Amino acid sequence: MTRKALQAWTAVCATTLILAIDQTTKVLVKTHMYLHESRRVTDWFYLVFTENDGMAFGIEWFSKIFLTSFRIVAVGLLAWYVTRQIKKGVSWGFLICLVSILAGAAGNIFDCVFYGMIFNEPMPPAVASFVPWGTGYGQIMRGFVVDMFYFPLVEWDWPSWLPALGGRHFIFFSPIFNVADAFISCGVIALVLFYNKRFRE
Repeated sequence: MTRKALQAWTAVCATTLILAIDQTTKVLVKTHMYLHESRRVTDWFYLVFTENDGMAFGIEWFSKIFLTSFRIVAVGLLAWYVTRQIKKGVSWGFLICLVSILAGAAGNIFDCVFYGMIFNEPMPPAVASFVPWGTGYGQIMRGFVVDMFYFPLVEWDWPSWLPALGGRHFIFFSPIFNVADAFISCGVIALVLFYNKRFRE
């Protein structure tokens, strides 16, 4: 098998594996925890079931249809770029970064496009379950992204004498995220740290 063929198969297999892990964790959380339920794993790691309408880590900027359409277009362009880079001869590290971002984005797209069609939305403490296609809590492309990982690594109260921040409680790291978010973030950080020169060129 040539290097290009091996990289192509690696990209396909890695994307499939990441998607499988991402969707498995989301479905397990959605069907075994009620919305906003929190389960302590350690003092610095919790499973907290949340859903969001926006981008990574629950950031909300634009309309739902716009975000979902943007994700689909972005994933399509990124898939084209990955294919082009493999044909040109890409390094393994650069390929893994791109595949991580691609698979993570695709994982969150799946939630947005399909979850509203296949899951119900019961009142807590009931948990969600699969329903016949089209009878779920929303319309196609209007589903919510499932998040669950929460790592409050360090927290403290700011001294009362500090301007603006005085008396406020601070938590690091406060965002709640999912597997897809983690792969997107790791891929982007690795690109910035190790391959920024490539993009400048």
